[in-house]
Amino acid sequence: MIDESTASAAEIFTGAIQDNDRGTVVGRRSFGKGLVQEPIEFDDGSSIRITIARYYTPSGRCIQKPYGDSDEDYAMDIVKRYEHGEFFSADSIKQNEDQVFKTKGGRTVYGGGGIMPDIFVAQDTTGYSQYYSDVVRKSLINKFSFKYVDGKRTELAKLKSYSDIVSYLEADNVLSQFYDYAAKNGVKRTRLSVPARDQLQTALYGNIIYDAMDMEDYIAFINQTDPTVIKAIEVLK
Repeated sequence: MIDESTASAAEIFTGAIQDNDRGTVVGRRSFGKGLVQEPIEFDDGSSIRITIARYYTPSGRCIQKPYGDSDEDYAMDIVKRYEHGEFFSADSIKQNEDQVFKTKGGRTVYGGGGIMPDIFVAQDTTGYSQYYSDVVRKSLINKFSFKYVDGKRTELAKLKSYSDIVSYLEADNVLSQFYDYAAKNGVKRTRLSVPARDQLQTALYGNIIYDAMDMEDYIAFINQTDPTVIKAIEVLK
């Protein structure tokens, strides 16, 4: 499973799996970072990293995305992908017809930066809203989650699984508590800024589960609604 945040060693591994036909890649085009860099240290404690090589997949594809005509082109690559529609439609992905390669089993794959998935999964923005953007920008979900867990640590410690915590949070009407907390911190609900309830609840519950338990429980909870994970399970079946 990959997306636009998948980079470096994860891309090298994904490319090897794909080129050797040892698995199915699900998601969106990866970031495109495949440089080998050597640090050079100076007497004042500073250092620079010099690119000395690039990583290639077994079929010969270069993982590193091109730099373009300027530093700004490279820095804004993810934004341009979004604006071009690449996150939402497989047809919007620009395949480099000049860099065509074959996997070990004879499938066609393309070079030009990043790893293209075998099965595309669009980014889900149906639950996004201005309200959600505002609370994320102000880190209110993280702050509320930490404060909530800190005040309920004894009760939460008695719960055995993330499912138990979810039931506890629903009974305690945590989402309503968060709305009040956000309003006191400058983000109020209005008719023009309707909260993205499902996405907000998942993020809120996930943060509380992470603070109260551990990363494994958090991931297990988040994966229940992750479109790429759901698609990957479907492919495995």
